[in-house]
Amino acid sequence: MATKKQEPKQEQPKELPTPSYPSIESFIEKAKAADVGAAFKSLKTEIEGLKGPRAEQGKKVSKAIERTEELLSYLLQVREKLEADRKGKPGARK
Repeated sequence: MATKKQEPKQEQPKELPTPSYPSIESFIEKAKAADVGAAFKSLKTEIEGLKGPRAEQGKKVSKAIERTEELLSYLLQVREKLEADRKGKPGARK
């Protein structure tokens, strides 16, 4: 008996939901440059106190925190620049 091979149905890829990070968004909208350092101060203090095998993991986490602080600072600079550009242009939309 000969059977026909059925071709697999080609499904259309489902769209992934757009990620939303409301905590980060609200922090960036309201934060000042000094707030970035203050946000991670207690965490950095805890990591510095680690000893033994966890100290190595703590170093990696410290690097990640440093990078996060750099990125947040950059986002704040961009926000300030955009606000300055918006205020500097006459007839700009509010």
